[in-house]
Amino acid sequence: MDISLVEFMEGQLKQTTATFHRYMYDKISWNSRMFGLVGPRGVGKSTMVLQYMKEHRPTQKMLYVSADHLYFTTHTLVDTAAEFVKEGGEQLFIDEIHKYENWSRELKQIYDSYPELKVGFTGSSVLDIYKGHADLSRRAPIFMMQGLSFREYLTLFHQIEASVYALDDILHLKVSIPALNHPLPLFREYLRTGYYPFSGDSDFEIRLRQVVNQTMETDIPQYANMNASTGRKLKKLLAVIAQSVPFKPVMDSLASVIGVSRNVLPGHFLYMEQAGMIGQLRDDTGGIRGVGKVEKVYLDNPNLAYLLGHESTDIGNIRETFFYNQMRVTTDVVSSRISDFEIDGKTFEVGGKKKGKKQISEAAEGYVVKDDIEFGSSNTIPLWMFGLTY
Repeated sequence: MDISLVEFMEGQLKQTTATFHRYMYDKISWNSRMFGLVGPRGVGKSTMVLQYMKEHRPTQKMLYVSADHLYFTTHTLVDTAAEFVKEGGEQLFIDEIHKYENWSRELKQIYDSYPELKVGFTGSSVLDIYKGHADLSRRAPIFMMQGLSFREYLTLFHQIEASVYALDDILHLKVSIPALNHPLPLFREYLRTGYYPFSGDSDFEIRLRQVVNQTMETDIPQYANMNASTGRKLKKLLAVIAQSVPFKPVMDSLASVIGVSRNVLPGHFLYMEQAGMIGQLRDDTGGIRGVGKVEKVYLDNPNLAYLLGHESTDIGNIRETFFYNQMRVTTDVVSSRISDFEIDGKTFEVGGKKKGKKQISEAAEGYVVKDDIEFGSSNTIPLWMFGLTY
């Protein structure tokens, strides 16, 4: 293989530690003929691939490349795969695949031409991956990865081990973290800076702003074929959302503020949701996995809410954002007609420690999810416990 590619791979592997695995590590079909790993910028997809390589490379011939490497300005992925196979290569990992033009077409050609080669690819922008997914759906399963759960944050940054708990275990108050007597101080820390694997960096806020800017100014406009002016309006829309969430979008007034047609706003919201900037809470009219009517719009996670909300960040919004952000990974969360959220027929009202039970009084099975409490009783559950589901 070209020495520049090998040197790049070795440099990346040298910087990678394998002491902590994200929740998706054991869910990925690493030995599939082809698979994709997608998710918002900054959640650790590249690191996870490099960890796998570091742990398995002694027994398999592997190559890691980044699709935005200068090498690919004069070489194709297909030619690279062909040369790698000739040299006895067995597993090829392609990072940042969305930055390579015609990536979907070339992946299909590699799949069809080299059945003995296993290929994994990652993309920081879910938008372009989804655009090409239709062509690859019969060949490559696509795995979606989110940011750190509260449980993962405890392990990665504080070396506190906690088990994964199913929702039913949480509702029956079976949660236990022996090494953590008082979870609330670290929970507060997580809400502000714990969702991203780079949270421990001294320049965390700067890096998170870069994630936002690159997503809003480059990823979405580029892959949605928007011009620069529309991209700026999209960023303005995100700022409006940050100051107002959670809210039910009124398209006419929003369109007037942003200066766009109300007909294009649902598409803009969907792009931002797929890119990991916002979360849209829908009702249950459309069935499973978010095809119902949008009832509320949140920023994607509490870290973004604190970053973009500034002094106007509302703690009630933070609590709801956290609950929705964590629970959507393992369950189908929809809006409740009488309270905040509904999961599998169960109603959830989220609030502070003084939150009453009035809003769930008519629920067939209702729970009050309270912040600022360490322990629960009956149908009152501490908010922090819902960060242990993945």
